[in-house]
Amino acid sequence: MPRKPNKSTPDKNTGSLRIIGGQLRGRKLSIADVPGLRPTTDRIRETVFNWLQFELADARVLDCFAGSGALGFEALSRGAQLVILAEQDRQATQLLNEHARTLSAAGSGQALVQPGDVLNFLKTPPAQPMNVVFVDPPFRLELAERTIALLDQNQWVQEGSWVYIETENDWRGEVPLHWRLHREKVAGQVAFRLFEVGAPQ
Repeated sequence: MPRKPNKSTPDKNTGSLRIIGGQLRGRKLSIADVPGLRPTTDRIRETVFNWLQFELADARVLDCFAGSGALGFEALSRGAQLVILAEQDRQATQLLNEHARTLSAAGSGQALVQPGDVLNFLKTPPAQPMNVVFVDPPFRLELAERTIALLDQNQWVQEGSWVYIETENDWRGEVPLHWRLHREKVAGQVAFRLFEVGAPQ
């Protein structure tokens, strides 16, 4: 599957990123050399995790298109109890597994990597709904819409869950009527939104 296009100017060290807050702040993560793969930028991550600052303690978190793991591992650093990182690229998955072992041992939560197509993974309902879900797919493949539908249909989220969606800035996809837009912002070619899941209609 193609990766999303480069969304920002890479850092000077293009092969790594750092966790920017929480217990694991400053930990360095290598980025797989996959064409087009870029982590969510520091500026966007800082904004998003300010929005979620009171929602991550002991949370169950799903990172649907984990890539570098920038969002999932940031959540782990900030108190998440369990983070599932779903990714289908083999090289990226190998690095995610290495980071998951290291960071789970260093922190108080657990990171697990789910290899393969996240859309297939989402077809099976979870044992427990997630508290926070990150949806940051490759752009212009209608993956955000398909992921949102599966999250809602198969009880991956429930009333009170939070869903973060990062897309191209002209995305016009829809979310379920009971998902309430909490915050949204545009940074260059990227739009990012945080929704709170309400009671089903």
